[in-house]
Amino acid sequence: MMKLYSAVGTCALATHIALEEAGADYEVEFLDFSSKAQAQPSYLNVNAKGRVPALVTDRGVLTETPAILHYLAAAYPDAGLAPRDDIFALARMNEFNSYLCSTVHVAHAHKQRGHRWADEPSSFEDMRRKIPETATANFTAIEKHMFKGPWVMGDDYSAADGYLFTVSGWLKGDGVDIAIFPAIADHNKRMRDRPAVAKALSMLPS
Repeated sequence: MMKLYSAVGTCALATHIALEEAGADYEVEFLDFSSKAQAQPSYLNVNAKGRVPALVTDRGVLTETPAILHYLAAAYPDAGLAPRDDIFALARMNEFNSYLCSTVHVAHAHKQRGHRWADEPSSFEDMRRKIPETATANFTAIEKHMFKGPWVMGDDYSAADGYLFTVSGWLKGDGVDIAIFPAIADHNKRMRDRPAVAKALSMLPS
């Protein structure tokens, strides 16, 4: 059985959705970030980065959402989480997931984690003010140039959809109305109708 370490409001939700879509045998432990559980030795022994997700497998621990999603897609081919028979399409999916990880998520993190990039409190406030602009720019690029519809990769659902659902869920908190992105807003709504998504959301601590 695999074990997922997650936390409410984080990108780990994408992995949780993929595990449900795959029908995998897993358990999940939610870390309480408000008490800095991710910085405790017991968790650092699992993931020295002190972040989520971390997926414990029978071969070791995997971290970083794009890598975990690729692993689950390969480990559960019948779940259809990736276009495994088309290496170019597979690379496109990984390209999309990497953009969410390296650009969209990093921009979002400037709101609450400015200490990663600066020391002055005035810098933190400047970063927070920038969030609506950067979030809008990132999702405009997704809506206009990356999202094929009705799913990220086109006609077929993939692990990228759970990831997009997760990060698009941060828009409201970033001061951006998802309605200005009609395709992404529709995608978000349809994702909530999927049993795997509903199950993952139902397991979140209240």
